[in-house]
Amino acid sequence: MKLAEPIVGWQAELAAIRRDIHAHPELAFEEIRTSDLVAQQLESWGIRVHRGLGTTGVVGIIEGKAQNGHAIGLRADMDALPMQEVNTFEHASRHPGKMHACGHDGHTAMLLAAARYLAAHRDFDGTIYLIFQPAEEGQGGAKKMIDDGLFTLFPMQAVFGMHNWPGMEAGTFGMVPGPIMASSSTFEIAIQGKGAHAAMPNLGNDPVMAAVQLAQAFQTIISRDLDPLDPAVLSVTQIHAGSADNVIPDEAEMRGTVRTFSTEALDLIEKRMAQTTELICQALNCKPRFTFSRNYPATVNHPDEAAFCAQVASDIVGAERVNKAVRPSMGAEDFAFMLQEKPGCYVWIGNGQGDHRSAGHGLGPCTLHNGSYDFNDTLLPIGATYWVELAKRWLAKAAAAG
Repeated sequence: MKLAEPIVGWQAELAAIRRDIHAHPELAFEEIRTSDLVAQQLESWGIRVHRGLGTTGVVGIIEGKAQNGHAIGLRADMDALPMQEVNTFEHASRHPGKMHACGHDGHTAMLLAAARYLAAHRDFDGTIYLIFQPAEEGQGGAKKMIDDGLFTLFPMQAVFGMHNWPGMEAGTFGMVPGPIMASSSTFEIAIQGKGAHAAMPNLGNDPVMAAVQLAQAFQTIISRDLDPLDPAVLSVTQIHAGSADNVIPDEAEMRGTVRTFSTEALDLIEKRMAQTTELICQALNCKPRFTFSRNYPATVNHPDEAAFCAQVASDIVGAERVNKAVRPSMGAEDFAFMLQEKPGCYVWIGNGQGDHRSAGHGLGPCTLHNGSYDFNDTLLPIGATYWVELAKRWLAKAAAAG
């Protein structure tokens, strides 16, 4: 590997910062301590800081030796998840019900390391914007930062993101042109029936049967309406109805999620779900209220930027450790909003299988959103070097192109 030597020497400091953040997790839009830590570190290295975008977001501004109108954005997320950590090692969460189970602590530490290096080595022309984003976990912090003026206050021509990926060999990279993460939508269906004694169902209109038939019928949207080559997932995850064994309830409620890579698939699924809900409930003499919420769009990498990121990563870790055609995930990521506004690429850095974890880790796997998860600190200098090389090379390329 060709890692930036000063960053390698900071390994212990970086791990200490990362573990400090891990021990003090903060949920969406509550990242006050974390954003304070980020801002203080940036300012200590002579980096100008702007705070408040997206409530708790932080943007660091590193200007090169000359200004030529070119600028790039590098983004890391800061928030934790509302879940209980089962690890008992020293840096485990000190706040019950809150945990860095997705590695945002590591993402923040990697970008901080890159910031420190770039602030001390301003041998580039242009500007690098360091975007420390709140509220990625389902709350759309990226969208909030954009709405608050991220791309108008800090006019960048491209923006890039990175996420650790358990299961991939530690320190390897993966990216793909086009969709790498799915869109995320949720649905809620309230079914109004007519309650009756369960021994006399003919006197009522059963919303439970409507919910059961809907759950089954929805699967034919995926298997019969949708192009088989256009991936999508429709999962009914909740059905709530009734309170007694011998009572047909008045109402039933269904909830779930839809994931797609294309807008066309999403449009079709929403339309067919609404039609199916209306017709099945009508046939069973029930009245539905169908609500469909589009939360995150698909994360779609721009082809040129994906190829550029692959080359940068290859030069750092070796071409054999870079997968330029990873299998996309049906998980979702709000960096998608940034890629809708600017060209860029979202890459994965392998987090390994979990054998890096300190004594005292939980019995569960080291997978994302799991109580036994922990970020792999050996990635810190690798990810930071990637950020440094990506930013400097992109600015050099932009300058050469005029």
